[in-house]
Amino acid sequence: MGKAIRWAAGGIAVAMSLYHMWFAAMPPPEAMIFRGTHLLFALTLVFLLYPVAGAEGGRRHFWLDALLIAAAGMVIGYIFWDYDTIINRIIYIDDLTTADKVMATVTVLLVLDATRRVIGWALPVTALLFLGYAVFFSGVRMPILLEQMYLSTDGVFGSTLGVSASYVIVFVLFGAFMERSGTGRLFMDFALAITGHTAGGPGKVSIVSSSLFGTISGSAVANVMVDGPITIPLMKKTGFRPPFAAAVEASASTGGQIMPPIMGAAAFVMAEYLGVSYFQVTVWAWIPALLFYGALFFAVHFEAKRVGLAGVPRSELPRLGAVMRERGHLFLPILIVLVGMSLSYSAPLCALAGTFATIPCALLRRSTREGITWRTVVDALQGGSRDALAVAMACACAGIVIGVISLTGLGITFTQIVIALAQNSLFLALVLTAVAGIVLGMGMPTTPAYIVMVSLLVPALVKLGVAIPAAHMFALYFAVLSAITPPVALAVFAAAALAKANMWRAGFESMRVASAGFIVPFMFAYDTSLLSIGSWESIALATATATIGVMTLAAALYGYLLAPLAAWQRALLAAAAFLLIKPGFATDAAGLGILGVMLALQWAASRRALPRGA
Repeated sequence: MGKAIRWAAGGIAVAMSLYHMWFAAMPPPEAMIFRGTHLLFALTLVFLLYPVAGAEGGRRHFWLDALLIAAAGMVIGYIFWDYDTIINRIIYIDDLTTADKVMATVTVLLVLDATRRVIGWALPVTALLFLGYAVFFSGVRMPILLEQMYLSTDGVFGSTLGVSASYVIVFVLFGAFMERSGTGRLFMDFALAITGHTAGGPGKVSIVSSSLFGTISGSAVANVMVDGPITIPLMKKTGFRPPFAAAVEASASTGGQIMPPIMGAAAFVMAEYLGVSYFQVTVWAWIPALLFYGALFFAVHFEAKRVGLAGVPRSELPRLGAVMRERGHLFLPILIVLVGMSLSYSAPLCALAGTFATIPCALLRRSTREGITWRTVVDALQGGSRDALAVAMACACAGIVIGVISLTGLGITFTQIVIALAQNSLFLALVLTAVAGIVLGMGMPTTPAYIVMVSLLVPALVKLGVAIPAAHMFALYFAVLSAITPPVALAVFAAAALAKANMWRAGFESMRVASAGFIVPFMFAYDTSLLSIGSWESIALATATATIGVMTLAAALYGYLLAPLAAWQRALLAAAAFLLIKPGFATDAAGLGILGVMLALQWAASRRALPRGA
C-alpha cells in the first residue's frame, strides 16, 4: 500500500506541475475553474502526503484519507458540473440549494483540515475565529456566509488562491529546478570566493550565500537547512559564538523573502492587491533589501573586529575565476527571469522560461553535467508541487478570513479601532501594526500573516497618510521578521539546532543582528524615496544616509568602529544612527556631524595604539 501511495502522489505531483507550467504560457481558464483545479491538486496531495495518522511501515486510517480525497473531488467537480448555473445566478439573492450548502460546508472543512496538516493549527484556528465572529456577532445569515465561501471569488476561491495558482507554484518550480541543477553549490562557492578571506569571512559567506539562495527559495527555514550545515560550523570554527552564528544564518535566510529578483510568495499577493506588475514590487523592494543585508554585513564585520577574528586562509577557499568558469553559467536562468520581467513579460512566463533554461544550462559544461538525468527533471517536478502545498493551503484558508472581513465590514471597524488607539499618531499606528505583524507571523507563514494585516491594519496606515506601496511593504516586512522574533521564531529554531546554541540567546541575538530590519520599514513609511519613488536625487540621498545610518547603528550595537568603543561613544553613535535614519536635512547633518567626530576620535585612538614607527 505504501509504495502505491508514493507512486500515486508522485504522478499527481508531476501532473500538477505540468498543468501549471502549461497555463503559465497559455491563457488560463476562467477563475473558478483554474483556482478550483489548483485546489483539487493541492488537497489530493495533502491527504496523500500528510496522512491523518501514520506509522513506520504503513499507514493507519487510510480509508479516512481516501474518503477526504473523494470529498475533494466531489466539491470541485460540483463546481465544474454546475458551472453555468453558478456564474449566472444572482449572488446573495438567489437561494442556495441543499446541495450548494452541503458542498460549501464540506469545502470549508476540507480546507481547514488540509491547512492544519501542512502548517499547523494557527491559521485554521484564526479562520474559525473569524467564522465564529461572522455567525455569532455580525448577524450574517449562514446561507450568505456559505455562498461567500464557496460560490464566489471572495472566499476560498479568492484572489489569494489565484496568486498561488498563477504565480507562486511556477516560481517554486523554478526554485526546485535551480536547486537540483547544482545552483546551491554555485552560490556557496561564489560567496566563499568573494568574502571568505575577510574579517569574519564565514559570517559574510552566510549572508551572501543566503541572500542568493533566497532568490530561489521563499522559505526562511529551508534556506537555513540548506546553507546552515556549511556556514554555521565554519563560523564556529573561526571563533564566532554559537548564538551569534545561529543568529547570522537565521537573519540572512529570513531576508530571502524580501530580496529581489525573486521574493517570497507574499510579494506576488502584494502585486495582485495593488494591481501592479510583480516587477514593480521588486523595484520597491530592492533598496530596503540591500539596507537589510548591509546591516547584517556590518554587524558581522564589527563583531569580528571586536573579538579579533580573521577570515579563512585564501589557500582553503575556491578562486572566484575558477568558480565562474566552472559554474558561472548557472546564473543564466536567474538573468533570464530578471531580464524578462524588466521587459514587461508576465512573471509566470519569465519563471517558466527560467525553468526551461535550468537543465540545458547545467548540461553546458562537464563540471555541472554530472548527475543530471531525466530523473532530475521528474524529481524537480514532484518537489515543486510538494513545496507549493503549504502556500496553496495557506492562501485557500486565508481566503476564508478575507471572505469574512469583506462580508462583515470588519476591516472598517478594525481601522477605526487602530486610529482610535493611535489617537491619530502615525508613529503609534506604525508600532501597533509592527507588533501585530510579528504576533501574527509567529503562528502562521508570511503570506497569510501579510494577508490578514492588509485586510485589518494597512487601511489605517493609509488613512493616516502612509503611501499605499509603503503601507503594504511595511506589513510585509514585519510579517517576514516574525521568523527571527522570539518566542516563536522558526528560522532561529532551525539555526540554533544546527549551532547547538540556546534558542533564546540565538533569538535575541538575531534581533540585534537584524536590528536594521525593524527600523527600515519606519524609514520608508515616512520617506518613500527608499522605495525608489521620487526623483533620482532624493532616492540617492535617502539611500546614502540610510546606509550610513544602519552602519552606524551596527557599530553602536557591537561596540566597534575603527577601534573598540566606550559606553558613551556607543550611546552617541546610536543617537547619530537614528538621526541619519530619520528623513530630513537637519537630522542628516546632525547625524553626520556626530559620526565625523567619532571617526576622528577613533582614528586618533587607533593611531596611538600602533607601535612607534608603524
